Amino acid sequence: MLEDQNAEQTADIDAEQTNGQGRMQKAKLSVKVSGIRDEAEGIRSFELVDPSNDDLPPFTAGAHVEVRLGEGMIRSYSLSSDPADRSRYQIAVLKEENGRGGSKAMHDEVKAGDVLTISAPINHFPLAGREARAHLLLAGGIGVTPMLAMIAELEAKGARWTMHYLTRNEERTAFRERLAPYVASGKVHIHHDGGDPSKGPGLQALLSDFEIGTHLYYCGPTGFMSACAEMVGAWPPHAVHREYFSAPAGLHSDEANSPFEIKIKSTGKTIPVPADRSIVDVLRSEGCDVETDCNEGYCGTCITRYLSGEPEHRDTVLSEKERKSYVMVCCGRAKGGVLELDL
Repeated sequence: MLEDQNAEQTADIDAEQTNGQGRMQKAKLSVKVSGIRDEAEGIRSFELVDPSNDDLPPFTAGAHVEVRLGEGMIRSYSLSSDPADRSRYQIAVLKEENGRGGSKAMHDEVKAGDVLTISAPINHFPLAGREARAHLLLAGGIGVTPMLAMIAELEAKGARWTMHYLTRNEERTAFRERLAPYVASGKVHIHHDGGDPSKGPGLQALLSDFEIGTHLYYCGPTGFMSACAEMVGAWPPHAVHREYFSAPAGLHSDEANSPFEIKIKSTGKTIPVPADRSIVDVLRSEGCDVETDCNEGYCGTCITRYLSGEPEHRDTVLSEKERKSYVMVCCGRAKGGVLELDL
């Protein structure tokens, strides 16, 4: 997350604090599954409404919700519905047979009429503000989901935008009917790459030149994200926005762990964190209930405020400004000494 997003993101974080402590105390909502639809091969969308037919909390394009699936399983899914329509939320889920179980549970167990518990919307991938003259969206596979909400918001603002959508083949291309008018108008370009981003629209050509005022957004599977990341050298960091659905390859592979200590504000207790354990592991062993999802620093579930010390950040979520106040305790560590957590 990048510097120009800081004000909005930090506001989102502060709004989620409900008890004055450093752990994210996210509001929980009960929603009814009002409809399920197969959008493409392996991709299913779920429409969620308030059980009493009231309006749902507002959200901005790029936001996601955390869905609780029982037995402590929490999964994050981007909202693909129009932010202006508060009568429903829509999420889309790619079934991954070799995943961590959340997508299979959504596809195999969740039925129309079921009531689910979700978080209020959280946004670590917002659209840029008024300084943006144009927006370039790059979606790979299921990464199209946050882009759909972005398109709705950009259209409502009359903003200039273009999207390139890479999918394996036509059968794996989700939301074709919804995107059809934008394909016809030349705003959306769909490319089939057979699962190899290098065979897509020529990402290097798309990203080789930076036009002042244009902001780039990209989201998709690991290979697609790596391909985009390698080609954005011409773009200034403030104009590049991305959201991962899995940890980037090699994110932590070259980093050696060193022991340090954490201090819990509420008790004053100082606890050692050995090189082979994470902060969240140590907190749980001390009876601190910390919610996690990815455990790799890309979903934002475990963001925690710290009060002193020098964190070693290993996430892909926090902006530079946010890193001065928050740490992701699933993967973050400290550069020696004591890291005091606002818990």
